[in-house]
Amino acid sequence: MNNPQDVPQILSSFFTYLNAVRGLSSTTIHEYYLDLRTFFRFLKVKRGLADPNAAFEDIGISDVSIELIRTVTLSDLYDFLVFLREDRPKYHKSPTTEYGDEAAARARKIAALRAFFKYLYSREHLIDENLAAELEVPKAKKQLPKYLTLDECMQLLSAVDGPYQARDYCILTIFLNCGLRVSELAGLNLNDIMDTVMRVTGKGNKQRMIYMNDAVINAIQAYLPHRIEPESIRDQNALFTSRNRNRISVQTVKMIVNKYLDRAGLSYKECSAHKLRHTAATLMYQNGVDIRTLQEFLGHEQVNTTMIYTHIENVAIKDAVQSNPLSNIKPPENEK
Repeated sequence: MNNPQDVPQILSSFFTYLNAVRGLSSTTIHEYYLDLRTFFRFLKVKRGLADPNAAFEDIGISDVSIELIRTVTLSDLYDFLVFLREDRPKYHKSPTTEYGDEAAARARKIAALRAFFKYLYSREHLIDENLAAELEVPKAKKQLPKYLTLDECMQLLSAVDGPYQARDYCILTIFLNCGLRVSELAGLNLNDIMDTVMRVTGKGNKQRMIYMNDAVINAIQAYLPHRIEPESIRDQNALFTSRNRNRISVQTVKMIVNKYLDRAGLSYKECSAHKLRHTAATLMYQNGVDIRTLQEFLGHEQVNTTMIYTHIENVAIKDAVQSNPLSNIKPPENEK
């Protein structure tokens, strides 16, 4: 937490449950904290419990109690959704800010509320009714994920050089062949690499095994002699290490990917480290991997999440048809 002193006991217990029982990552838990903090700030303003002279972002929530939570009504929750849609500033420190969270941002806050109230009702039995269960999640506009073509992947790999060439080439190769999340790659350990199999720890600390192809195996073997030995005992087992002699961070991995995308002239693609995961999935689907296998490979809990790649395939087919040199030929006009 950024502000542990601002976390009331009831939220602290909830976060402990999310970590210990549901196995959520610290990043996800922090997002829950931010979303619930927004709700309690709104509630305190509505109840007249906040300093009227304080900026919304400065309202503390350390005094939030179960007694206050028990006063929450369904009307309060709906009013909060209206606030998010119409009145919440998008850029808090900008004098020209726009207002109203996007559907995806509102959906995340609703998910946090539903999880919290379900915990209070089902786990702790501190409230008599789970009002948040009535909330409907707004439908967010689905966008097709951006990805690189096969030629662009080769272009990206060819751009790798410098003192950390072996490491960076290995990182990009794993992304493009194994479809890992950035946090999954940064979290890889030496003992996760086993002959032709890689053990990946994903969301909720769930592990899956991924078979490595020759490109990945060769890239790892080429990198290991150049691996920087970590100083910290905590990082001794880290597969990828930085020049600071510790486990490579998620932020560093993102910077590495962005550097080579720029160097390869692919920045205009609006690609990123996470988009390389989409690239791996798209290339596999386009080359015959079925959707269920792809779901397991990517570590998706729901197949609906994986189904987006079927839409990408449809777009690719459409583009392929349009690229036919005969696509612009017009029929002859009928003679009168």
